Amino acid sequence: MTAIAPAGAARTRRSMGPALAQEIAAAVALAGFAGFASTATADPADYVSTPAVEYGERELEFRYGSASGPGAARTDAGSIALGYGATQWWFTEVYAKLERDGGGSAHFDAFEWENKFQLTDPGEYPVDLGVLVELEVPHDRDEGYELKLGPLLQKDFGLVQVNANAFLKRHYRASEPEVTELLYQWQVKYRWREAFEFGAQGFGDVGKWDDWDAAREQSHIAGPAVFGKLRLGGRQALVWNAGYLFKVSHAAPDHTLRAQVEYEF
Repeated sequence: MTAIAPAGAARTRRSMGPALAQEIAAAVALAGFAGFASTATADPADYVSTPAVEYGERELEFRYGSASGPGAARTDAGSIALGYGATQWWFTEVYAKLERDGGGSAHFDAFEWENKFQLTDPGEYPVDLGVLVELEVPHDRDEGYELKLGPLLQKDFGLVQVNANAFLKRHYRASEPEVTELLYQWQVKYRWREAFEFGAQGFGDVGKWDDWDAAREQSHIAGPAVFGKLRLGGRQALVWNAGYLFKVSHAAPDHTLRAQVEYEF
């Protein structure tokens, strides 16, 4: 979701005082940039979430990703989603996810319910802050239910926009032992033209949040990315981004191609 809160969006939507909001933002920023400092994803169709919400916006979204190696067949993943800006601070979205391993046929993988909460107005504090909460119900019930949550951080430096997010992920009622993993994602974007922007993205998984995997077992990918928004009149727009990511750790896929297209209306 790339929308920005409408001009004059009600600051009264949050009851917390400025001092408390700054303390929360500072604390979450430390957690988020801890993930930023370390740099991948189990889902090649994953994307970098941003904290802004636009009230009343409806969104039809398509995502695709393909990852290959090391020493494994290519994995393709895709999803289609419908989202809605339910309030000035809450955006909710439901996904149907597909997956294909190797040369097999595509199959239904999971339903996902994603909720984003905007906690500060753009530019209100040194770092824009949001929170993401996702619940996934997989087709294979042995995987258990997946819960993922964490802070969304954004900072503008003139025409350069930086995002850094950190997430805790845990499976419940799974056949395997339940552990809480630490994931992260980051993005740097130069806002050259609204229709075409460029930068870089990275995703990572370090293992258990309180007992990281050995460096060779962690998964980290990063690479160049491009972005754009084409206005179609009124509230309608096509928003897109794509990245080609390379392995920067031993356990990561050799190459990951990912793309996302949103129709906003």
